[in-house]
Amino acid sequence: MIRASARIFCGVAVLMATLGAPVEVGAREIGGARLEPLSFKNLSGWAEDDHAAAFAVFLSSCHAIVDGAPELRPAGSTGEHLLAVCRAAQSGAIGDPKAFFEKHFVPHAIATESGQGFLTGYFEPEYEGSLEQSADYPVPLLARPDDLVTIPAGESLPGIPDHLQAAARTAEGYAPYPDRAAIEDGALGERARPILHLRHASEAFIIHVQGSSRIRLPDEGVVRVGYAGRNGHPYTSIGRIIVEQGTIERDEMSLERLLGWLKANPDEARDIMRRNQSYIFFTILDELGPDDGPIGGAGISLTPGRSLAVDRQLWRYGLPFWLDGMVPDTDGVERRLQRLMIAQDTGSAIVGPARGDFFTGTGEKAGTQAGLIRHRPRFVVLLPRPHALDGG
Repeated sequence: MIRASARIFCGVAVLMATLGAPVEVGAREIGGARLEPLSFKNLSGWAEDDHAAAFAVFLSSCHAIVDGAPELRPAGSTGEHLLAVCRAAQSGAIGDPKAFFEKHFVPHAIATESGQGFLTGYFEPEYEGSLEQSADYPVPLLARPDDLVTIPAGESLPGIPDHLQAAARTAEGYAPYPDRAAIEDGALGERARPILHLRHASEAFIIHVQGSSRIRLPDEGVVRVGYAGRNGHPYTSIGRIIVEQGTIERDEMSLERLLGWLKANPDEARDIMRRNQSYIFFTILDELGPDDGPIGGAGISLTPGRSLAVDRQLWRYGLPFWLDGMVPDTDGVERRLQRLMIAQDTGSAIVGPARGDFFTGTGEKAGTQAGLIRHRPRFVVLLPRPHALDGG
């Protein structure tokens, strides 16, 4: 990905917060940012958005919320008011989708110290691969090891430093999980079970950053892979490292440029990639159809242009967010984006209350757009009205 999402280029932001009660109408602040109630009339472009498209994505979140479906990367409890809104959405009698959102939510501007949010993009890459290892396909994607224990956000395990989000289960209790370099050097032993193999280590790294991929097999078949866990070590942006050391100029950084440099300089690239100690494990997603998006942190399929990754320590999946600002389209032309998006994913670099990652879709063109998005739109969160509980 081209400086691709903040997941490749951005360092981790500040404004961390601990998971607590769901944020509802009346809340004054979150993660160091003020929440300022607005009227929908204050949202420029609100009337012109495709509310039916936004509602369809919101409804997909609601089905998972009401059913209590497991989240891939848990974001804390939904809250009774959002649950009530979801039940209303499932009733089949919502009428006008725009009126539905206006009835059940109150918009709140997320006012940070800088006065702006920060938006990046991410996508589902497509690469060539094989189910069998060979000279042409030497680089594995690994399945989740059986000793990996994910530590829920805001919790801890004995003997595990607070900055780690996973651990190894041992006979004596728990131990820190190996980092990227140790895993690549064989620290997992027989637990390192490959699910398929790729041509280049750099392509595997991009898949680690994005959390999903479509893999084209030699027999012309396609396999979908998705996130199954991580070693819990902090994420470090290799794009930022490469820019800071002067290898590629900031304004010249792109997915093509980054991949080209990584492939042309494999030894130096290996050392730089290992500075990102985070390591991702994958699973094959046989249940996804060709038209389905990848699975996000909420455990449901993502929708290009409507699914948003947010800080799961602060926000609950299913919340609608209104974005307003200049954002490049698939041709790289900056246009004003005024759109209702739904929180359905998260990311290690997506930290802070007015911080989002915009899912652009699948393939090369989506990757190009994702890498161009490093913009500062206005972030407005739609919080559920308490009267949703009594159908008011």
